[in-house]
Amino acid sequence: MAKQQDATDLQRALKACRGSFVSVGFFSMFVNLLMLVPPMYMLQVYDRVLTTQSSETLLMLTLVVVFLFMVMGGLELVRSRMLVRVGNRLDTTINARLYGAMFRRSVVSQGQQSAQPLNDLTNVRQFLTGNGLFAFFDAPWVPVYLGVLFLFHPWLGIFATCAGIILLVLAIANERATKGLLAEANSEHIKAQDLANSNLRNAEVLHAMGMLPGIMGRWAEKHHHFLAKQSQASDRAGALTNASKILRLLFQSMILGLGAYLVLQAEMTPGMMIAGSIIMGRALAPIDQMIGGWKGFVGARGAYDRLNDLLAQIPAEQRRMSLPRPRGEFAVETVAAAPPGVRMATIRGINFAVPAGEHVGIIGPSAAGKSTLA
Repeated sequence: MAKQQDATDLQRALKACRGSFVSVGFFSMFVNLLMLVPPMYMLQVYDRVLTTQSSETLLMLTLVVVFLFMVMGGLELVRSRMLVRVGNRLDTTINARLYGAMFRRSVVSQGQQSAQPLNDLTNVRQFLTGNGLFAFFDAPWVPVYLGVLFLFHPWLGIFATCAGIILLVLAIANERATKGLLAEANSEHIKAQDLANSNLRNAEVLHAMGMLPGIMGRWAEKHHHFLAKQSQASDRAGALTNASKILRLLFQSMILGLGAYLVLQAEMTPGMMIAGSIIMGRALAPIDQMIGGWKGFVGARGAYDRLNDLLAQIPAEQRRMSLPRPRGEFAVETVAAAPPGVRMATIRGINFAVPAGEHVGIIGPSAAGKSTLA
């Protein structure tokens, strides 16, 4: 049996925030239950107030609805602020470890000098604090809305279920159509960004050697590859997103027609017809939000995978044995060393000693090994 891979620091940090996510889910339960208030209010107004001509009933219903909307607004505010704090906690917990891993990778691996992991952490935090995550908290409550529609009339429930399945198929198609292209686009973007950062670090030398047109051409080539992949993915996602939006509006109109037919057949009331349309719109909203925010989810997922790979490749440094206080004396005997990624030693056979309190200057031509010795 294969040994289970140890969790990375990022996974442990997210696990530490699990209690906060459970709390957000708890608040989401009440928010989604309160989403039934508008259609129920509409149902009571059409079927009770208008038939009885009772202004007192209308007043009491309105006061109750206003109070419940205030409660729902407070719950929405609380869960939004909780996710913001979760994102900040995740960033604070992992940023020092991530910076250290990024720094150590730059030391041991030639050509890996990039601050992209910090951008990846920002992408993950922004997704956790954005509205796209709410769709995943609201989606489990879709069956509740569908159940209410079945209580109104079985045909309303069947129609809404079929509409939800169609939109869900579009969401899956959106994932499969854009996943590979967005991953390639992100990879090309990171390469172009790393190349630009490398060129900026050596801007003075490159300018003096007249290499600006050449390096700009190399960067433009990678950037154009990124734009092409992203545009292709955006075109596909845009087509599916627009189809989802149009179908959702069409389904909301068609359920009104179905409700009107059932009212004509005396199988339900006009209030149920209006309330059913509103409830189906709420039931389909999380799926529509997932399709609209899928690009952000894919970006956050790619950033999460890259962070996990980095933290797995560069484990945290273990605590070392405490050493006695140094006396200030320094001695080097037959030292040979080479920069990271270079096989041939830059310095060989170095011997010298520096007593405490003395200063030594190292001089020599460029590339003689002064920095490597230091």
